[in-house]
Amino acid sequence: MRLGVLLTSALVTPALVAVGVTAVALALRAVLLKRLGRIARGGQGESPVPVWRALRLPSLLWCIVLGLYGGMEAATLTARLASRLELLFQALIIVSVTLTAANLLAAAIARSSERRIISARITGLAQTVARVAVLVVGGLIFLSTLGIAVTPLLAALGVGGLAVALALQDTLSNLFAGIHLLADKPVRVGDFVKLESGVEGFVEDIGWRSTRIRMLPNNLVVVPNAKLAQSTVTNYHLPEPRMSLLIPVSVSYASDPDHVEQVLMEEATKAAGEVPGLLSEPAPLVRFIPGFGDFSLDFTLICPVASFVDQYLVQHELRKRILRRFRAEGIEIPFPVRTVELRGADGKEAPR
Repeated sequence: MRLGVLLTSALVTPALVAVGVTAVALALRAVLLKRLGRIARGGQGESPVPVWRALRLPSLLWCIVLGLYGGMEAATLTARLASRLELLFQALIIVSVTLTAANLLAAAIARSSERRIISARITGLAQTVARVAVLVVGGLIFLSTLGIAVTPLLAALGVGGLAVALALQDTLSNLFAGIHLLADKPVRVGDFVKLESGVEGFVEDIGWRSTRIRMLPNNLVVVPNAKLAQSTVTNYHLPEPRMSLLIPVSVSYASDPDHVEQVLMEEATKAAGEVPGLLSEPAPLVRFIPGFGDFSLDFTLICPVASFVDQYLVQHELRKRILRRFRAEGIEIPFPVRTVELRGADGKEAPR
């Protein structure tokens, strides 16, 4: 009877302690998560920040482990069993914290990019590198906790890594080219670029092996990072998206150049407040360049547009406006004219 009482006491007390500690931890967890949710939403119904979402499931495990650890402390266990249980709890905590930190860091980087806290949008490669770095550090801590010597393992991995590097030269060249693109930033996610091969479009993502470019017809072109790093790239978003649009305009030699310049300036200035993408600052310019053509006076209308893709609508609208105004003002747009002289063998003009 006394043995049964003692056995019951030995089991009930640790169980009660475990349940009590777990309950307190869960209550604190609920309060903290609720507080984080309010801070995340900001009272405006926004989606929760990654901190709140990343901590929901791991924090439940932490509460249970904390309760079990409290019950273990209250129980009468042998030193060997207690040390093994403690090691198991530590391993669970390290694994959960590592996974949580990796996912949290990647998600936080992506959200910071969306809110423009970081100057450029973050690529998939950047998030992967951050996640892998945290996992590697967590893995080393986990092995060290289990009593495994990390230094010999790192040395062995170094020798094996050399063999792997020789076998995966192309893959590694693309990987390091992607890291170079992230560090040097010749192209960024969201930029409109044109490669020397003729491929042009918006950079969708810079991955660990390739860069995805979405062309204007909405097709996706996959370019290996190594080829992109070695290619001559025109980035229409650097140093800024705004660019100058040059529209050639040819008129008859009978036209007054000053009158033509005035008409072009008036139409471009008026359109700046009506055509999307056409900017009013800096003011449009008209230059008598290239100048004297074979059969026309050649002008160039220079006006600023907000981005590279805005030029198509701007050219469409401006050309229609200029054509209507030229017709109203009596300014002629000439057709190509060629004068051919026919001469005989003696060099005299042949009879018509």
